[in-house]
Amino acid sequence: MDSSMQPLDKTLRNQLDRTVRKARPVAEQAAEAALEQLGVGEETPPSYLSDNQRALRRRLRAHARSLGDPLKEGAQAVTRLIGEIAYEHWHRMLFARFLAENELLMYDGVAVTLEECEELAEEEAEQGERTSGWALAARLASTMLPQVFRVDSPVFELTLAAEYQRELEELLAGLPVQVFHASDSLGWVYQFWQTDNKERINRSEVKIGADELPAVTQLFTEPYMVSFLLDNSLGAWWAARRLSEADLASAESEQALRDKASLPGVPLEYLRFVKDEETGQWTPAAGTFDAWPESLAELKTLDPCCGSGHFLVAALLMLVPMRMELEGLNASDAVDAVLRDNLHGLEIDQRCVELAAFALALTAWRYPGTGGYRKLPELHLACSGLPINAKKSEWLALAEDNTNLRIALDDLYSQFKEAPVLGSLIQPEKSLSSESLFEIKWKDIEPLLSRALAEEETETTEVRVIAKGIAKAASILFNQYHFLPTNVPYLSQGKQSPILSSFCKNSFYDARHDLANVFLERMHDLLRDNGVAQVVMPQNWLYLKRYQNHRIGLLRKWKWNLTARLGEGGFDSASAAGAFVALYTFTNNESSGSNIIKFIDCSTISGAEYKARGLKNLEIKKIEQKTQFSNPGAAVTFENQGDIPLLSKYCSALSGISTGELNRFTKKHWEVFRFGGEWELSQTSSIQTCHFTGLTNAVLWQKGAGELYDLVQSVKHLNHAAQNWQRGKPNWGKPGISISKMRELKASIYSERIYDENCCAIIPADPSIMPALWEFCRSPEYNHEVRKINQSILVQTKYMIMNRPGFRRHLQTLY
Repeated sequence: MDSSMQPLDKTLRNQLDRTVRKARPVAEQAAEAALEQLGVGEETPPSYLSDNQRALRRRLRAHARSLGDPLKEGAQAVTRLIGEIAYEHWHRMLFARFLAENELLMYDGVAVTLEECEELAEEEAEQGERTSGWALAARLASTMLPQVFRVDSPVFELTLAAEYQRELEELLAGLPVQVFHASDSLGWVYQFWQTDNKERINRSEVKIGADELPAVTQLFTEPYMVSFLLDNSLGAWWAARRLSEADLASAESEQALRDKASLPGVPLEYLRFVKDEETGQWTPAAGTFDAWPESLAELKTLDPCCGSGHFLVAALLMLVPMRMELEGLNASDAVDAVLRDNLHGLEIDQRCVELAAFALALTAWRYPGTGGYRKLPELHLACSGLPINAKKSEWLALAEDNTNLRIALDDLYSQFKEAPVLGSLIQPEKSLSSESLFEIKWKDIEPLLSRALAEEETETTEVRVIAKGIAKAASILFNQYHFLPTNVPYLSQGKQSPILSSFCKNSFYDARHDLANVFLERMHDLLRDNGVAQVVMPQNWLYLKRYQNHRIGLLRKWKWNLTARLGEGGFDSASAAGAFVALYTFTNNESSGSNIIKFIDCSTISGAEYKARGLKNLEIKKIEQKTQFSNPGAAVTFENQGDIPLLSKYCSALSGISTGELNRFTKKHWEVFRFGGEWELSQTSSIQTCHFTGLTNAVLWQKGAGELYDLVQSVKHLNHAAQNWQRGKPNWGKPGISISKMRELKASIYSERIYDENCCAIIPADPSIMPALWEFCRSPEYNHEVRKINQSILVQTKYMIMNRPGFRRHLQTLY
């Protein structure tokens, strides 16, 4: 890999962000104006259109319907079509500059610059072809990238108005050249394209379905996360075969082993080793993956949520030098072999598939020693979210008289009818009829579809294009793989559209609470026996009760290799604020009772840069996998708990009052003239740990029979929160400890009064242990013990007493 290719620094990333976000509305306005000029949305075509323009109008209307824009009483909606035109025109220009700045933009077999494109455009104009330098560059890019741009798409026959085209060109020309040499620029491009749309959707609080999923769930995976996971899978496999027994026995440090195992361009800087305390022998922390094929030519890798292809590109850059060394291949042949044999990707969003294809092609062409641009093997990438908007009769008509093809198309239609919202969750291997593609081999079906697509352009062109794309996605979903590295989409059940929520509930019941966990279960089906899954995903499922059965299932059917908990701030991006994530490595093999989970905890480190350092250097902890079953709710704590009982054995805990309108009935105590009649003092959360704090509030209680009572009675059948207006009452008048429920869990002495939902009261069964309980709760160890189990910003009350007291000097009274 070219060592000059570095990630974008923050200044350049921000500039790219601003440019892309400015470009989107300009491109959309340009697309809308071009469609209006052709009357694409109108019931009848404008009289001034030429025959060629009328033909283009018909094709654009058909294309709009294939995208899901409806046709009603002759009027054609164009919302999705506008989005596609804007995206494709801008990104074709953007990709052209990427190619040009990397000396890969080809004209008659020769690399040309953008300046030279201007000169060539002038020459073509003299010969009667009116074009601009940017337009020529874009045309060259699309010809070079048939898997990225559909060259026969009517979208590219539209010419954007000069004023819009000029503004887009100026925006693109304003980006520094360094942007186009950075290793991760393409990965950020689509996230920035979707930023404003994502913010709009989140503000609207609509349920997330097909139209919203691509914007809301796209999150570019940080380079250090990708490197850590791949170094501890592909890198660990490689190290186990490159390092000798003597190397593993005599090495003085992990870094010495990394240096010995590394290859040019593959430093393995995140590869972790652990040392056996008895033998002194080092071994890769994640394992050696001995069940993988001995020949890398047989290793099948799939990213089922590939986004812009970050994992696939990084895997390419590792596998190429490995195969060069193992198989004696030159760089060009090794690149082709990896693309042909090893890499597969699926993504619900067609635009991301195009980005991933371009990222792989660009990386392949600029890999050192490959000679630059050349024709590449067909990339195993497909969109798993293509919509089928044709009538079933139109769809099946593609088969003509071919029975096998008709059966295949019938299966595809039923399986993929909800593809835009389900994507890679579709399970064709589980939903096939007896006469189906399971019996008809894909190698027999795919040529039939290809031949159908090869017909000259007809009214069914758009349907045939979708059919081939879906068939390709289905063929990838049918297979099983040795290795699945990915960053899954995050979306809680409450935000999911009815179709998505219902599917998750019916197909992956125990994991239904978040789309991330549903994908984790789906990956199990896509893995071969002893296959490896590596996932970037939230960490709350490790301890929350609603995931208990899901957690137990994964502890039983998978071997947990290595987990790195990143906590908050793992993503260096504002759009990921509040994401608490971890990096997981699992093997699809029922865990033996002796399996040891390796664990790195970076959750207390602030900032993505410092978390990345922690992944390289922090101590690796070890815990028996089977011991997690004995934790409350099988919560995965990565800690040896020993025989110390839970705090709940000695205490109870309840949250405080909540009505949903508590502010209406709350004042500060200094605003109240007299207490004991209308108003009562109440306790709230603490801003620091000390004996007496949080004693600032008063509540209009009226002995529980006044305005608050009346409000609760009037709305309790509508407002669930109103049921909690007396919550915590069993604790009133009892000695205990008040704990703030946010972040650092500040402690104070409970006032024995009414308290609100921002804190909870821990009440000892035996008041005589209050001194010991106070000493424990006020110590940093209390927060540490709770956070072993639950790392949410807001900790639910039940977890406050599910920890095991850490310092015996605080708790000798308890034992």
